[in-house]
Amino acid sequence: MTPVPFSCYPGKGRNKGRAMRVLGIDPGLRNLGWGVIDVQGARLAHVANGICHSAPTEGEGDLARRLCSLHEQLTEVLRRFGPDTAAVEHTFVNKDAVATLKLGQARGIALLVPAQFGLTVGEYAPNAVKKTVVGVGHAAKVQVDHMVRLHLPGVQLAGPDAADALAIAICHAHHRQSGSRLEAALRRAAG
Repeated sequence: MTPVPFSCYPGKGRNKGRAMRVLGIDPGLRNLGWGVIDVQGARLAHVANGICHSAPTEGEGDLARRLCSLHEQLTEVLRRFGPDTAAVEHTFVNKDAVATLKLGQARGIALLVPAQFGLTVGEYAPNAVKKTVVGVGHAAKVQVDHMVRLHLPGVQLAGPDAADALAIAICHAHHRQSGSRLEAALRRAAG
């Protein structure tokens, strides 16, 4: 597969004066959730969400084929929806080192594909996402799902991984807006 040349990334400069399009990615080797929202001021609008699936196969190169499948599917999401920015959740470390390593490799795909499109990629700890969206850093998945539905009325979720991805997009939008307001205040204060 040929990498996407930087000259053809759709997100750069697409939305001057219009809504910012944000892609959230919840990395996973079997199920990689994604969600796209448009943000204009304090308004959030659902664009799309889904899950990239990579089914295990038998034989040599299984992991490589699964990662390639995720890369192809996520590349198509970016081509189709043209986000302006992206965010990915940090990997949590669990007791199974092999599983953590494989999840980290899937996370690498989640970081690589938006970078190939020339996007900046925010990274957030799971607790930061939950605190931003739910108000509690140790919220349950059902609470995240509920709050995503409140933020994006009428949304039809493709599954829990897609709900998490939309929560990551909402978190990123919130942090980008806060950062922009802080920069503007500092410029005004500097004269």
